Amino acid sequence: MRAADVLLRVAAKSVMEVEDVVTSPQLRVLVLIALRGPQNLGAVARELGVHASNATRTCERLVLAGLLSRREDPADRRFLQLDLTPEGRNLVETVIGHRRRAIAEVLQRVPPDARESVATAMAAFADADGGQGTQDGRFTLGPRN
Repeated sequence: MRAADVLLRVAAKSVMEVEDVVTSPQLRVLVLIALRGPQNLGAVARELGVHASNATRTCERLVLAGLLSRREDPADRRFLQLDLTPEGRNLVETVIGHRRRAIAEVLQRVPPDARESVATAMAAFADADGGQGTQDGRFTLGPRN
């Protein structure tokens, strides 16, 4: 439980770094698009588990903030395609970078002879849950390799 607390603190701190710019649902949208590529409003609404009008308002705020761009979907002009602007991509990279650095700092303090055991235990823990994390990537450390 102590290790889980550390990981949750890392995730929470990375969100707090940008909470003056975006809300948690807005960050979820940005990370979703960063990980999966351009999305339409229906996909965003499904991922957030909200009505399409709520997703529309969330995305509209991100467009107005200059973090998302909106254009006709080239595959189906009835839909709008949402994509990250360079500013939106930078914000997501800042959050993910913070998480990676914070975890790396903790792992550097693990005694060298225990690091392999920690890595094995963490992999087993992730595998026990399917190793997928959240579907929208809100707590991600970046693309899975």
